[in-house]
Amino acid sequence: MIAKQAPDLLRFAIEHGYQLRFIEQMPLDAQHGWSRTEMVTADEIEASLRPYFDLTPDPSPRAGAPAETFLVDGGPAKVGIIASVTRPFCGDCDRTRLTADGQIRNCLFATEESDLRSALRGGADDEDIAERWRKAMWIKRAGHGIDDPNFLQPARGMSAIGG
Repeated sequence: MIAKQAPDLLRFAIEHGYQLRFIEQMPLDAQHGWSRTEMVTADEIEASLRPYFDLTPDPSPRAGAPAETFLVDGGPAKVGIIASVTRPFCGDCDRTRLTADGQIRNCLFATEESDLRSALRGGADDEDIAERWRKAMWIKRAGHGIDDPNFLQPARGMSAIGG
């Protein structure tokens, strides 16, 4: 369904000066009903746009950004595709999250979190907080492992993680 609507969504975004980003459905649903077979992939999103738009890779560095961006019809308009399932970018990811309940998540797909709330409430100084954050990052895995048969979906859904 979304693949059919993608060109219209992109036209609307461009006409109103927005940069649209499409994101593959990720296994972060509260119901734990995610199925790779039902998701719209980055390739399908691109294929739905290409008959209507000339998409060229954005020459700007991606850095740690989750979206792969494309210039639309030569620019300046851009469209982004976040393909965390079919084109993992884990090796370049520099994102972390602080949840609403004070937990550090070093990856959206992490099954463990590092507690920062107790340190903050306990009067920790800036250096202690920074050290806790560094320790949380040092244990970050090299990849999310969605393609691994033993992949476990995080207990918390995206709405509980913050995003």
